Amino acid sequence: MHSDQVRIEIDLARDLIRDQFPQYEYQEIVPLVTAGTVNAIFRIGSKYAARFPLRLMDQTQCTILLRAEAAAMNELKEYCPFPTPQPIGLGRPTPAYPMPWLVQSWIEGETATPNGLSGSTAFSLDLARLVTSLRRGDVKGRRFDGRGRGGNLSDHDDWMEVCFSNSEDLLDVARLRHLWAVLRELPPAGSEVMSHKDLIPANLLVQGESLVGVLDGGSFGPADPALDLVVAWHLLDRTCRAVFREATQAGELEWRRGAAWAFQQAMGLVWYYRVTNPTMSALGRSTISRLLEDLAV
Repeated sequence: MHSDQVRIEIDLARDLIRDQFPQYEYQEIVPLVTAGTVNAIFRIGSKYAARFPLRLMDQTQCTILLRAEAAAMNELKEYCPFPTPQPIGLGRPTPAYPMPWLVQSWIEGETATPNGLSGSTAFSLDLARLVTSLRRGDVKGRRFDGRGRGGNLSDHDDWMEVCFSNSEDLLDVARLRHLWAVLRELPPAGSEVMSHKDLIPANLLVQGESLVGVLDGGSFGPADPALDLVVAWHLLDRTCRAVFREATQAGELEWRRGAAWAFQQAMGLVWYYRVTNPTMSALGRSTISRLLEDLAV
């Protein structure tokens, strides 16, 4: 999926896990097929999993990142009303795999899909409960760290131009350029709050019509209060988006900024993963379609 991607095959993963975490020597270790784009995941028995970063980075930088993610995962657990994985330990880099990696607890559930529960009121309310609960977290004097989505919309102009240029044969780019020109001008929606920052289907687990798990909490931190509203366009139809909006008490400005962040994310998914990860590319298309239902441009 990435030009700097590091390969991690099952035999190597098993050797690394069993060598560095001998308590799992007799556990079955199997690779998971997911739509994820950041880590290769290997399940360890019934209670644990190992995450191996896919993109090559400096060992020291990767260690700092994984330790920060582990701290964020621990903090997320304090405020998340649904089960979320907890860090167990860091694996060491080796010549065969040159970066550290993380072992964490396993959460049971089925990965959510863009359309699977899009018309479920119960699921909509679970998502609203998640977002409002995370917002109650203590920012502890921190501010948005400047990485990724969650700060100033206009800071993403250059990336959006890359996306538009690479989507000429895939989407109605002229219409979407106009949409971004309007959305990027939206003023701040209020003080920063604690945010998951990546509430896409792949990071949410369901059972029946219920949300039963929240994954990938390593970025939990302060951000635009509208950021986690992206989940509405990723996962809900128009009727259930209205249910979700009412339950989160999102005002007009906050709602439109949520749409702006969903749009920024979706534009990168469609073209970047068109060949290498069709599931993520399709999510981008689905999200854009839902946004165009709501936004008159």
